[in-house]
Amino acid sequence: MIAAAVWNHLWQSTLFALCAALLTLAFRRNHAQVRYGIWLAASVKFLLPFSLLVALGNRLGWFAGTRTGAGTLLHFAIEVVADATPAVFFPRLQHLLAVLAAAWFCGFALVLTRWFGQWRRARAAVRCAVPLHAGREVESLRRMQRRLGARPIALLQSHSCLEPGVFGIVNSVMLWPAGISERLDDAQLEAVLAHEVRHVLRYDNLAAAVHMVVEALFWFHPMVWWLGTRLVEERERACDEDVLEFGSDRQAYAESILKVCEFCLASPLECMSGVAGGDLKKRMVYIMTERRLRKLEFGKRFLLGAAGVAAVAVPFAFGLVGAVPGRVAEATITVAQDSGDAARAHASRHEMSALIVKKVQPVYPEAAKKAHIQGEVVLRAIIGKEGDVENLQVVSGPAELAPAAIDAVKQWKYRPYMKDGQAVEVETEISVNFTLMK
Repeated sequence: MIAAAVWNHLWQSTLFALCAALLTLAFRRNHAQVRYGIWLAASVKFLLPFSLLVALGNRLGWFAGTRTGAGTLLHFAIEVVADATPAVFFPRLQHLLAVLAAAWFCGFALVLTRWFGQWRRARAAVRCAVPLHAGREVESLRRMQRRLGARPIALLQSHSCLEPGVFGIVNSVMLWPAGISERLDDAQLEAVLAHEVRHVLRYDNLAAAVHMVVEALFWFHPMVWWLGTRLVEERERACDEDVLEFGSDRQAYAESILKVCEFCLASPLECMSGVAGGDLKKRMVYIMTERRLRKLEFGKRFLLGAAGVAAVAVPFAFGLVGAVPGRVAEATITVAQDSGDAARAHASRHEMSALIVKKVQPVYPEAAKKAHIQGEVVLRAIIGKEGDVENLQVVSGPAELAPAAIDAVKQWKYRPYMKDGQAVEVETEISVNFTLMK
């Protein structure tokens, strides 16, 4: 079950990221902030499984009490995709999952160690820095804050080799290398400070922290690292556009970035929003090229809004349409009275598959493997009011595989089957597939 959930989340998040990439093409002539927001949404999607929205729609569907034939077919299609996991093709999946889990944890620990090392380095530089209360840097920063409406930012002079950057999310501070002011004229100094203030106003450190969590959890996924590159690229471009719109001279701004790179030996840290991030060559060309950025017209605003609504509505609709109802349609379920006892429902295997909360894979019998016996074992089952498998009978299938199927299914667990607001016993059929690797 865990493997199926992870598999579904990965392919859904990958598809979402690819759709985001296509969407950014429609906004390539607009402000970089729009594309940055799209890439950020693709990153956050890795932390938010669509299954949460499907489950919410599924629960609301129970309250609706009805289900159409189309809904049944749609839910069956979803279940087929959900069950099409590597578990079908690997009889010894448990051993493979253990190896994969160990490999994932090692990578997770390495990425966290890397992030923690960078954070400690930046934190040490901030602790050793000296607050600046006067000087042309402070005066220029205060003017910038007043003009942009930014909250107060502490300016700290550092003797480290780090470039100017903003550290922190809530109480941000600006790290300013000692001696760099002498290399910048007033226009260049103001441009660098404007760039850093923009990072604070846009909460870029918070977005970077979110994506760092994504990279730690999904370090094995190339799409995640590609997203990180796109985020930094569009983040810096968005700040460049803001600085130029603010009134900074293009040449002075480009020269200020180059002088910072020449003065500061250390590369920018990912836990800090600096001035020299991204591809410098592309940024210089972009800064020095005068271009008119298009504002979002109605059509593109509609496209952006429709994409956002669809990202939420589609998985929610899947859960709503495919919900197992509390009031069951007579066309799919028949109820039989048993001498005054509680009614027992008869449900199809596809309807019951949506209620499974624990699914144990069968152990392939060695004798059957050697004899190359494979196939489907169909069992008739009684599911109790608490969701336990209480009775199993073999309907069809190879006799050599039936005991293994029964041993596995006896450990399955279901959510209680509801009828008219009450949990009832349900009779259903369960199929267990045995497939040999070729």
